[in-house]
Amino acid sequence: MLHIAPAQPFYKHFGALENVDYITADLESPLADFKVDLTKLPFDDYSFDIIFCNHVLEHIEDDKTAMKELFRVMKKGGWGIFQVPLDHSIETTFEDSSIISQKDRATHFGQYDHVRVYAMDYFDRLRGVGFGVNPIKCADMFTAKSIEQYALDPDEILTVCHKK
Repeated sequence: MLHIAPAQPFYKHFGALENVDYITADLESPLADFKVDLTKLPFDDYSFDIIFCNHVLEHIEDDKTAMKELFRVMKKGGWGIFQVPLDHSIETTFEDSSIISQKDRATHFGQYDHVRVYAMDYFDRLRGVGFGVNPIKCADMFTAKSIEQYALDPDEILTVCHKK
């Protein structure tokens, strides 16, 4: 399993799983086993059965190349969760490379280090590099009790990708 940009809660959970070869990768995180640029992954083709990339792609200027790299290192029959902030109210992803100041990025993209606002075409972007995509609404996957317990957004869409 490859975990891009490991966050503490997931890191502890995934790292404790038995029978899972758990590898972490990030450009800056001290939790990363490998310091990597997501657009130039140092792993062989077809290396991972599972890839978890949670709220990372919105930070990557060349997200298409990053998506291609994730596809390249995923094994055939593998799957991944590629979560991003998703604006359900727009159809086309908003990005503008001339917006470079932290203040302007926060204004336009919702956070100082984001470089785009993904829209409902996000799934097509993933399909465009070869992934099969199965968007699943949290409310369709979890019980109301779990949604409340874990403070989930019932309208959030979980982006599950696979490689045939």
